[in-house]
Amino acid sequence: MPSDEVILKFSNVSFEWATTKPILTEASFSVRRGSKITLMGQNGAGKSTIFQLIIGESKPESGAININQDITIATAKQVIPREDLELTIKEFFEKCFKDPSAGSGQVKIYDIDKKIDDVLKVVNISFPHDRPIKNLSGGQQARILLAGALIQDPDLLLLDEPTNNLDKAGIEHLTKFILEYPKTCIVISHDADFLNTFTQGVLYLDIFSKKVEQYTGDYFAVVEEIKARLERERMKNMRLEKDISHRKEQANFFAQKGGHLRDVSSKMRKKIEELESEVVDVRREDKTIRNFRIPVQQDIGGVLLQLDSVAIAKNHKFINKKVNVTLNKRDRLLLVGPNGIGKTTLLEKLASGHAKGEQVKAGVKIGYYRQDFSTLDFNATVYQTLAKAQGSDGTEQGLRAHAAGFLLDAEILKAKIGSLSEGQKGLVAFATIALEKPGLLILDEPTNHINFRHIPIIAKAINEFEGAMILVSHVQDFVEKIRVDSTLDLGVL
Repeated sequence: MPSDEVILKFSNVSFEWATTKPILTEASFSVRRGSKITLMGQNGAGKSTIFQLIIGESKPESGAININQDITIATAKQVIPREDLELTIKEFFEKCFKDPSAGSGQVKIYDIDKKIDDVLKVVNISFPHDRPIKNLSGGQQARILLAGALIQDPDLLLLDEPTNNLDKAGIEHLTKFILEYPKTCIVISHDADFLNTFTQGVLYLDIFSKKVEQYTGDYFAVVEEIKARLERERMKNMRLEKDISHRKEQANFFAQKGGHLRDVSSKMRKKIEELESEVVDVRREDKTIRNFRIPVQQDIGGVLLQLDSVAIAKNHKFINKKVNVTLNKRDRLLLVGPNGIGKTTLLEKLASGHAKGEQVKAGVKIGYYRQDFSTLDFNATVYQTLAKAQGSDGTEQGLRAHAAGFLLDAEILKAKIGSLSEGQKGLVAFATIALEKPGLLILDEPTNHINFRHIPIIAKAINEFEGAMILVSHVQDFVEKIRVDSTLDLGVL
């Protein structure tokens, strides 16, 4: 159970990335020692930025962030930084230890190999320490990120979307760890069932007010409390607006009569001002992307993909296995197997045309949703990315309307892909695929980083796609919303 000791406190903290992009406005909240807290909010609201403020990577414009001087803090980020992908496993863990007195300098850690082996056991994986990070699967990288935080034995553990890319066994293992973790933990995640298993309180970042609201209770209870609060605010506004409208009519009537009735009108207008100040700003946190279609490439038919063999990972080596997969225009294949078996590797080779034993019909366009978003140019703006996908067929007005349906407003359109949150990158990826009009859709963990409110809409669009499809997803609720014709389990080949 959490103690009464407050180890982290935000007091009227304001922060902005630019004058046009405020993140927090006089935000205040506190975290007690030993508590398990969920940080929730819409994609792009600034949840990861709060983590950066806590660990000191960013500094507030105003207000104060008070952290108990005796505590240590470690973060498991959403993705491994691109510059760290070239590191070996050992180099990555060595980089986790920094000397505060030496800026970004690292601390020499004795018995580092033993510490690495011990922490890899905690996250249920094992690798040679000289293996490059870039050679790991997305799920394996997710576990390495968690292990990189755990090896520091922090008093405050910050987990940013820790279930992304994890298979069912990985999520169960992580859930058990958090439940048994004796120290303080703050988690960002869109996996409601996962959050509800351990959450004792919620920090809710409103993307429009830039405030942080604090709630006590498990995740589902807090979500219902927020819904009830929104409904109370809506009903209060309706009553106030009706009262204000009636009083304005009376005030205007008395003002026209003159004499002492004009004084009555003046007093009524003051009362109207008081009532107007009580009107609560209508929240728009529940805003979701619009329903959309992924148009299929025209004039294609017959066998679009023939797959005769696949490479699977076994004991850190790839071996070839014979398969017999044929995809026609409307066929859907679900690709399953544990983390590290080779699902993402296979999809990459299929998308690039470098897979052995596969043949994609000539002229078939491939729409590829890659879990690390590396199909997107991080140096290009969102507008440039969508304009390239649209080609010369569409109009600027149509492009902007299309983008708006994915909550990509004029400001975001001007931003570079690399500056977006992971959730916003995911929305850009879907917006791009919808403009590309593919014949074959390859989806590698398409719910990663995506706000749970958007997932039913995305599932509907994918399910209605009329081309061929290969899907990898560890989110069972999402998979159940999509028609699947056949399943290829790499783990039992």
